[in-house]
Amino acid sequence: MPAASPDLLQQHFAPACLNTRWCGDITYIHTREGWRYLAVVMDLFSRRVVGMAMSTLPDAGLVCRALRNALESRHIEGRLLFHSDQGSQYSSQKFRRLLWRNKIIQSMSRKGCCYDHSPMERVFRSLKSEWVPPEGYQDMHEAIRDITQYLGGYYNYVRPHSFNGGRSPVEYEKQWKAAKNLSGSP
Repeated sequence: MPAASPDLLQQHFAPACLNTRWCGDITYIHTREGWRYLAVVMDLFSRRVVGMAMSTLPDAGLVCRALRNALESRHIEGRLLFHSDQGSQYSSQKFRRLLWRNKIIQSMSRKGCCYDHSPMERVFRSLKSEWVPPEGYQDMHEAIRDITQYLGGYYNYVRPHSFNGGRSPVEYEKQWKAAKNLSGSP
């Protein structure tokens, strides 16, 4: 197994601007067909979910799809750090190649330290406690539809976040961009 990347994030979960620090993780979702796996990518600046993917397998292909979706949804200028746990999906050659091709720097949590990855754990806790039905979903298609509605809709556009001073991630980003434009910052 490849060596883990160092923890470059070091629990600095509050970057000064968009698209400089992303984090990703995988969780399981129950369906009547069996367990399905959800990979999510979040921008730590606003806690906005910027990419996700679901699969029957928790493999490197899943996390690569989630990252590709994130890259398609955001315009990256400058240095981007991607932080994850030390899961085999994130240390795989396939995922590391995708990071390298996109000039993204990899960071990984320290082994056994859940606090190094707490923003992602918070997203999954909110998803499962606020949205996912206790009995799970009929099938993966229903899960994808419903979870996309929550993460891509409610969580990003409506749900207040204490980290953002009670604003949704999208509202927080809009206000930051407006303030940045007023100040004349690039």
